[in-house]
Amino acid sequence: MSVNVGMPADVQWHGKTVHTGIFKNPVLGPVMARRLNIDGDGQGDLNGHGGEQRAVMVYQTESYDHWQRHLGRDDLRPGMFGENFTITGLSDDDVCIGDRYRIGEAEFEVSQPRVTCFRVGMRLGEPDMPNLLVAHHRPGFYLRVITEGLVAAGDEIVRTRRGRHELSVADVDALLYLPDRDVSMLRQAVDVAALSPGWQQSFAELLAAGENRSGVTPKLGVEPGWTGFHPLRVAETRRESPTVLSIELESIDGEVLPTPRPGQHLTVRVPAGDPAPLRSYSISRGGAATRYRISVKREEQGLVSSWIHANVHTGTVIEAAAPRGDFYLGDDPVPVVFVSAGIGITPVLAMLHALAAQHSERDIWWLHVTRDAQSLAFGGEVGELLDSLSAARRRVFYTAENGRPDESAIGALDLPQDAVAYLCGPHPFMTDMRSALVRADIDESRVHSELFGALPPINPGISDDATRPPHLPDGPPGTGPTVSFARSGLTVNWSDDYGSILELAEACDVPTRFSCRSGVCHICVTPLVDGAISYRQPPLELPGAGSALICSAQPSQDVVLDL
Repeated sequence: MSVNVGMPADVQWHGKTVHTGIFKNPVLGPVMARRLNIDGDGQGDLNGHGGEQRAVMVYQTESYDHWQRHLGRDDLRPGMFGENFTITGLSDDDVCIGDRYRIGEAEFEVSQPRVTCFRVGMRLGEPDMPNLLVAHHRPGFYLRVITEGLVAAGDEIVRTRRGRHELSVADVDALLYLPDRDVSMLRQAVDVAALSPGWQQSFAELLAAGENRSGVTPKLGVEPGWTGFHPLRVAETRRESPTVLSIELESIDGEVLPTPRPGQHLTVRVPAGDPAPLRSYSISRGGAATRYRISVKREEQGLVSSWIHANVHTGTVIEAAAPRGDFYLGDDPVPVVFVSAGIGITPVLAMLHALAAQHSERDIWWLHVTRDAQSLAFGGEVGELLDSLSAARRRVFYTAENGRPDESAIGALDLPQDAVAYLCGPHPFMTDMRSALVRADIDESRVHSELFGALPPINPGISDDATRPPHLPDGPPGTGPTVSFARSGLTVNWSDDYGSILELAEACDVPTRFSCRSGVCHICVTPLVDGAISYRQPPLELPGAGSALICSAQPSQDVVLDL
């Protein structure tokens, strides 16, 4: 019915600049469909749209009619859902992944349903549109170009081949985004070669989770123990270096503590202000039934670390959330490489303790970077642990003497290619070390890292870079529950001026992660350390216990988020 194109442009939205190709308009006459897109068309965010697998977007006039009725609108025109081809017939219930169609001179293959992202809602002025597209089973679909050629409005659409297993677009879309997945359908989906690789990988992961004994995706993070914050007493302290203090924490009543996984962390809250500030610290030695050890480096601007170094002594009581985190030692009996810098030694030290307790025979490489011998913490402890292991190697790099190790230094170590690696340190260090390990032929999927500061943002299409550190929002303060962003060290009172916790975080320049902004994609899922939330719009699938989809969530009481 219509062929629509549009080149990417910068659009102002919610005070941000979005680089997007969602604005498309009909063109007259034939246009060339090429391998990556249609002549005159482009995509602003090539991570989520465009490319060979998503060259052409298709949407149906029947769905336009549906949305006009549902939304009470009469202004919807071809191209407004971001599609290149507006067609009549071929609903998402009828079209199957892998179907091939001849249109004009070109032939196309159905590769996947639409990717749910916020831009279709932005284009239509309907923020909940990504959620509605999935909930109403009307996503639309992408085509890859099999044979290039001219296409035009009025061309007949002829199916030339049916897709393997005949899985419809609507069914495949629901399989990814909706709960109560059919495991047998997952098996069929991973067997459809025409399905784009990204969706195949997602279904393979869901299938593996579905075949666990529980039949559900395993939830990583919070161990059985307690919810919210629990008082722990300082049993002992020890000075590890001029700037690092280790603290042994125990339960006040002598009860057994939940066993952390080696590498996990505690989020602690100390009485150093109103509201009380928060900070997460790795458990540097775990496994004991009644104690956790954290090791805190004093930071000049660190409110929590400064208070701990100045005030903590035997008998001090601080509050902590239960051990959590998905950075922990795996059970796969392959060689392991530990790479740390400075205080980043703490989570991998806990892993080393675990291997020593097991009398592990795994091939172990211990690589640590610090300024000089005076700043080296845990040197004796690490030496004893490594000496107790039969296949351990150690290398310490002093940056004051030779600078940080580079790719050639890591490559010269001849690390085993089948190793799994664990990295912890400043973000630039981990970026460089990840690259060096991959260049040393360790598969990137086997390189794991921990970062206690704010995670790198995922804001698809947003071209503005935040220049301010996290801060209180501009304007009058809110009067609602407090929202604490633990990684960013910021606590803010909620205001109903914000539609979601995500919008509040953006107003504070707290780094965020999102795609759909309407409770579909789960990219914004964030650990909920304490408190309770409600949803302004119910997500299509709730996140795991102890987590929140901040794009739709609002605080129903004071909350602490690992953000």
